[in-house]
Amino acid sequence: MKAKSSSRTIRRSVALPRELVQEVEAIAPVTLKGNFNRLVSVALQRFASERRAEAFEEAMSRMAADPSIRAECAAISREFLTAERDGLKND
Repeated sequence: MKAKSSSRTIRRSVALPRELVQEVEAIAPVTLKGNFNRLVSVALQRFASERRAEAFEEAMSRMAADPSIRAECAAISREFLTAERDGLKND
């Protein structure tokens, strides 16, 4: 029995609306025209990147709204206020 090799590629079969495929092929950049697998890979990479960015923004929003984090940031700002003014003349 032949051992399966570990591949970095996963094959999937999907059914897509004809109109969507035609539209995407028509507007695809020249570098992706004629290579539907590459086009789909790029689209999925962009989707994943957008989702990671959205998740990060959501986490930052939750953190910014957290009263304990806001209090800690205010305390840090107060501690650095003296250092920020160090060397400046009071006029």
